[in-house]
Amino acid sequence: MITIRKANPADALALSRLAEASFRDTFGSANTAADMDLHCRDSYGEAIQAREIADPARVTLLGEQDGQLAGFAQLRWPDAPGCVAARAPGEIQRLYVARDWYGRGVAQELMRACIETMRTRGSDVVWLGVWEHNPRAIAFYRKSGFVPVGDHVFALGSDPQRDLIMARPVADAPMG
Repeated sequence: MITIRKANPADALALSRLAEASFRDTFGSANTAADMDLHCRDSYGEAIQAREIADPARVTLLGEQDGQLAGFAQLRWPDAPGCVAARAPGEIQRLYVARDWYGRGVAQELMRACIETMRTRGSDVVWLGVWEHNPRAIAFYRKSGFVPVGDHVFALGSDPQRDLIMARPVADAPMG
């Protein structure tokens, strides 16, 4: 059974390793090694994860089974893009699952915890960006009640890529 808990500073190294491995597994074959290396260096180091865990404007949730880290989600509350209509928006910045855990309910449990955390923090809409060439993730987000509302550029290293922006109300939407 998957358990969800809030990350603490001692989780930074394991989180950085899972984040980078998951990102490389998902996107490595569709991008240059140089762009992948640059993005991973600037996004997933242990010190970076420690800062993100300590940031009061973020929440990092870990999905585990029998002490093994299976996935994670990082939430934050920045200003939303103009295409997101909300009074108090919250963003799912990352929701990653280790490849060995695909199809085992980790993403669904993390999503439930994300929505509950958004509700607790007073958000009325949750939004996220997802690469337009990631059909697996897009299908999961649709099943979780998200709909496309716009797009934005995500810089992967030196490559500007198009992300779809998807959003859903925090309350009263289906949860796959």
